[in-house]
Amino acid sequence: MTGRGDPAVLLDRDGTIIEDVGYPRDPEDVRLIDGAADGLARLRESGFRLVVASNQSGIGRGLITAAEARAVHERVVAERERHGVALDGARSCPHAPDAGCECRKPKPGLLLAAADELGLDLGASFMLGDRLSDVEAGRRAGCRTVLLATDPPAGAQADHVAARWFEALDFILRSGTPA
Repeated sequence: MTGRGDPAVLLDRDGTIIEDVGYPRDPEDVRLIDGAADGLARLRESGFRLVVASNQSGIGRGLITAAEARAVHERVVAERERHGVALDGARSCPHAPDAGCECRKPKPGLLLAAADELGLDLGASFMLGDRLSDVEAGRRAGCRTVLLATDPPAGAQADHVAARWFEALDFILRSGTPA
């Protein structure tokens, strides 16, 4: 969706909002990344909708159960709310990489579904993630993209590469603060 709707920041979860611990199954392992809570609050205050779009292939691979994934997600939500930040939505792909689904990033299915459901303008939105698959999904959906990486891989075609949350936040706010 381009041209109508609300601008958003679509966010990967592991490695972007919370520390990447592999396939998290224990809610006690959830730790917000330094700067994420403040950054999310500033984005919300600036008028952006906030939506998590995350691959969770540990479910499809049989490494974690759907119940464990739900418990981790609930802890992530609780941690953000403890910092005064609510989400507008969260979507995840539970499929293994070889499942051929349309929702697994780098395909844009999660982002397109969120835009349709929430009335988002993807052309005025950003995809923020720590992997090239996040960047590619954002590009395919028509978003501007920010790669959060201290050591970006070669070939990263993000609109911006940020080593820290405050750098990503600065770029987004300078590039597309909603009216």
